[in-house]
Amino acid sequence: MRLTFALLCAIAAIAFGCTANQKPRARAFPWAAAKNARPLAPEKTSADVSNEDLFAELGLAVPAPPSPIAGTVIGPPRPRVAVVSTGNAGTLHAPEAPMIAPQLSPEQTAAAQQQTSSSVSVAEKNIAASQGHSLNAMQSDLASKVRSFLAEAREAAQVGDWTRASNAAKKAEVLSQELAGSL
Repeated sequence: MRLTFALLCAIAAIAFGCTANQKPRARAFPWAAAKNARPLAPEKTSADVSNEDLFAELGLAVPAPPSPIAGTVIGPPRPRVAVVSTGNAGTLHAPEAPMIAPQLSPEQTAAAQQQTSSSVSVAEKNIAASQGHSLNAMQSDLASKVRSFLAEAREAAQVGDWTRASNAAKKAEVLSQELAGSL
């Protein structure tokens, strides 16, 4: 048995040679000839084939889509809003949005007012110090943000929203200190 197996291996090695030294048998595709090849046109064009034929080949039963022309209403009709006409048709203005602000105790209100005024004064002092300098792009952006927060703080203080005023003033103060440090 062993002798037969060894004899078959020896015959195979002699007949086919060593597989490590053999060249690959696959031929490379001749790409130069590929430029002359042209695709074959399909026998049926897409206009000749309908969806029903395709679904029939696949064995699918697909219902036809609803017609877009048939004005079927999906869902309930839209509600109608009655327009109330005021006597002044030319002067229409929207009512002011209600202000939502936390209720502060008198001590908290006084502390917020004091913190707002001190932050506003520090921010204004730092902005005034930057007026005489030529500012680069980052510094002018900081100055613009400080002015915006100061305006927001003043507007919030006018309507009595001391929490928002205090927050905006504190932001203005921090940014103005950063601006003053970069001068």
